[in-house]
Amino acid sequence: MSFDFSTVSAGATAWMLIASALVLFMTPGLAFFYGGMVRAKHVLAMLMQNFMCMALVSVTWVTVGYTLAFGKGNGFWGDFHFAFLSHMNQVVPGFTGTAAMVIAPMVFVIFQMMFAIITPALFLGSTADRWKFSSFVPFIVLWSILVYSPSAHWIFSPVGWLAKRGAEDFAGGIVIHASAGTAALVLAVMLGKRKNWREAARPHNLPMMLIGAGVLWFGWFGFNAGSALDANSVAIQAFVNTNTAAAIGMLAWLSVERLRHGKASTLGAAAGAVAGLAAVTPAAGYVNVLGALAIGLVSGIVCCFAVELKGKLGYDDSLDVVGVHLAGGVVGALLLGLFGNKAINPAGADGLFYGGGLSLLGNQALALIAVMAWAAIVTVALMLVLKKITGNRVSEEDEELGLDQALHGESAYEFGDPDQELAALLAGQEPDKSADTAKMVAATAKIVADTAKMVAEAAKASETAKH
Repeated sequence: MSFDFSTVSAGATAWMLIASALVLFMTPGLAFFYGGMVRAKHVLAMLMQNFMCMALVSVTWVTVGYTLAFGKGNGFWGDFHFAFLSHMNQVVPGFTGTAAMVIAPMVFVIFQMMFAIITPALFLGSTADRWKFSSFVPFIVLWSILVYSPSAHWIFSPVGWLAKRGAEDFAGGIVIHASAGTAALVLAVMLGKRKNWREAARPHNLPMMLIGAGVLWFGWFGFNAGSALDANSVAIQAFVNTNTAAAIGMLAWLSVERLRHGKASTLGAAAGAVAGLAAVTPAAGYVNVLGALAIGLVSGIVCCFAVELKGKLGYDDSLDVVGVHLAGGVVGALLLGLFGNKAINPAGADGLFYGGGLSLLGNQALALIAVMAWAAIVTVALMLVLKKITGNRVSEEDEELGLDQALHGESAYEFGDPDQELAALLAGQEPDKSADTAKMVAATAKIVADTAKMVAEAAKASETAKH
């Protein structure tokens, strides 16, 4: 069916392009968020992996990813009708009648691409400090095609089997956070623990981490409000709900920290906000502010406890992807089954608290089980195959040296190593500054020599001028 471009709204198009840029900006924000939490010798490797997701998935999406997610196909898998973005003058399958878009299909492609990019970037927090770059690259490409695209087809596409059953996921709490969180758990277990993994959990740069969290919060408005696919009342409600859940999620997490440990941390503040954001994502355009408050509150509390499971169960989820994103996505998806409200969005369904019974809650649970199971199965399979071909984990020597130097031949910081300096201070010793001092002395000596040379040349020129 040909798309009627006369129905395109200029205002909606402008908003969706801005929202797309906001969502893309979240991936560098995530890079800084994760980068601040790893040790100094691994920070560039973490930034590199996030930026590589932007490159790898962008190419994958425009070639085959989009068509597998939103091509007609069947209820489980799209077809290749839109491969290499062909037939962009046709209606996206399922978006007809009351669901008809007021943006051009290519704008929809752009917006959905940003979701595809950030999804695999999310689980990089669980693999920090130890994943081989030669394994990471093919894994991201294959996971994007084999896990993300089918999951998006099942729920985001109106012709997907879970969408037809009535499962709801406004902006990706199931498709994005639950699938990425499941992959994070599998990857953490299969890669194994980092050397001295409990001691390695100390963030090296909390200001960087907070900047990243702020960028994520900012970009999340495009993530959730943009999922209305129009500049309308649903987008406005999603925007308000997003901010509300982030705020109450932060306050809930800090309250738990304060009561249990006596202090409220900056790391906890950022994690609480992200937990609230992840949890409200599936429900942002389907619930009122009361629902957003409840979702943010519960997620802040649940996720604060969930991050401690890795210590009790013994898996090394380096940056708490499982505790924040998986737990948050599950909480939000299930609570939508309680707080869904058709008065907010007629395209949605009423949850238990609004007279809808248990139908929506059951559909949400089924969607979570299906997506998480598929993500786990494919992730295990890919890691087993890549282990035979490239190996998945760096050597102990590379891990000790740091992935920045071992994999990329670079260093994030010119002078000193914060990890070594902190270790020295904790041991009651003065940090070794000899290397830094030598560099500074050499640089100062060069400046003095250059200055003396300039003075001598100026004096010689002056003498010549006199004669």
